[in-house]
Amino acid sequence: MNAELLAVLEYWEKEKGISREVLVRAVEEALVSAARRAVGPARDLRCSIDPKTAAIKAFARLIVSDKVISKHDQISVSDARRIKPDAQIGEEVEIEVTPADFGRIAAQNARQAVMQQLRKAEKQLILEEFKDRVGDIVSGVVRRFERSDVVVDLGRYEALLPNRERVPTEEYQAGERLRAYVKAVETTPHGPEIILSRADPQFVIKLFQLEVAEISDGTIEVKAIAREPGYRTKLAVYSRDPKVDPVGACVGLRGQRVKNIVRELNNEKVDIIPWASDIRAYVSAALSPAQLKNFEVDEAAKRVKIIVSPDQLSLAIGRRGQNARLTSKLTGWYVDIVEEVVAPVMGFEEKVAEAIKDLATIPGLTEAHASALVHMGFHSFEDLAQAEVDDLQSNPDIGDQAVAVLAAVQAEALRRKGGRPTASAGPRSTEADFLCPFAFTTSPESWASKAR
Repeated sequence: MNAELLAVLEYWEKEKGISREVLVRAVEEALVSAARRAVGPARDLRCSIDPKTAAIKAFARLIVSDKVISKHDQISVSDARRIKPDAQIGEEVEIEVTPADFGRIAAQNARQAVMQQLRKAEKQLILEEFKDRVGDIVSGVVRRFERSDVVVDLGRYEALLPNRERVPTEEYQAGERLRAYVKAVETTPHGPEIILSRADPQFVIKLFQLEVAEISDGTIEVKAIAREPGYRTKLAVYSRDPKVDPVGACVGLRGQRVKNIVRELNNEKVDIIPWASDIRAYVSAALSPAQLKNFEVDEAAKRVKIIVSPDQLSLAIGRRGQNARLTSKLTGWYVDIVEEVVAPVMGFEEKVAEAIKDLATIPGLTEAHASALVHMGFHSFEDLAQAEVDDLQSNPDIGDQAVAVLAAVQAEALRRKGGRPTASAGPRSTEADFLCPFAFTTSPESWASKAR
């Protein structure tokens, strides 16, 4: 047991960085329970380990008494003075109570407890070292899987990449090296635990800080980020120096900077957007390359309604609404994208039907008359007002009714101008006459009888 325990202590000291004193103290606490089984109910039982030889000893503190009633709690004066010559009655004396076979018993009963205590000591070191490293990017090797969680070996410690912090499109293999963001150091029933993330938006921001010097030195500020892990990220950047282009600096020469980040994100799309205080300009940049036609902004409700042409609607919304959804997260405004209502273009048949319907509303004209007139080329009342009798008589569907049709048109022209037919003779000088140059000054009835 001593050689085995000594090897364990040396391994944990070298590989995990835990001091020998901490390990010895943890093992001593763990061995007490094993010693109680071997020694019995001794008073104030404790165990000690020699740090060099790993020799284990058990001690108990007994009360010096002239008459021993309980050997587990008391010791006679004569026995006490063999250990401490000046021992007095009522005084406490510590004596060794290590059983002859305690090494074997300890090996059987305390091994698991020892390992638990050692893990506890390691966890405490994790808390001390990583409590100030939250927000950093670390690199590790995938060691194993616990259900859907991934255990990552960081060298001296192990960290956990929970399923909720994984990227849905990524698959990991044992032995694969990956980089992750230290999201938290959580205290669990098993001790402190390092929680990693590859899905957190801060992971992307940290990658940009490492790749883009202007972000690291504060020249460029990341104003906002919206991310759907594995699919798309929108990043809004702002430059405090008017001479520095924030988008160009993040993209890099020939796009090298952003390419490195996209490669680390396994080809996740990254949109870099110039931040603007004007919500119209900000949203326009976020929805680019979609062309936006109009905005309706509600400042109080932080809502913006965007009108786009039909051919730009799908581009603005994005696949499964992703573009609009990320824009809303990025800006902090509710973004509503609607299609522009365009009046339908009327076809030839619809135009003919509409013209017939309009002419049929003239008193004295039937739908048959209107249809014949439209097919002759008279598509509106204004066209018909300039017609002559000969023009209408040539149509077999009107023929002898041409005079009556024109009389009805003259009457409608006067009605629309607020006048009425007159029986007086004389030159044509009314506005209706100019609208209908072939009109007579006599009444429609006499006009029709004269024509006969």
